[in-house]
Amino acid sequence: MASQPDPSSNIFDEIKERATDEQVGTLLESAGVRIERIVSHGHASPSGFWYDQEQNEWVMVLKGSARIFFEAEQQPVEMKAGDFLDIPAHKKHRIEWTTPDEPTIWLAVHYANRP
Repeated sequence: MASQPDPSSNIFDEIKERATDEQVGTLLESAGVRIERIVSHGHASPSGFWYDQEQNEWVMVLKGSARIFFEAEQQPVEMKAGDFLDIPAHKKHRIEWTTPDEPTIWLAVHYANRP
């Protein structure tokens, strides 16, 4: 289960220099929306794994860089600090690469479609 930081925390607080697993923390959760901070340390999706999420996801890289590959695309999307994407529910994607020599910090907003 993801940890819930203090509501007045700084998004850059408590980031490990190196970690075996990604750090995933829920910043806010309410009806139909969940906001997470994800910290990657050179992490990538396992071979053959695809995210196929029930909710839409708006994601931004705050620090570091990454490559996201979408199943229907020919080339991965390169992301650097400040870049963001809106990923529709069930659009299969995977993380191909994140910066190995510094943390890649993501802000992810998972949200449901409006009725």
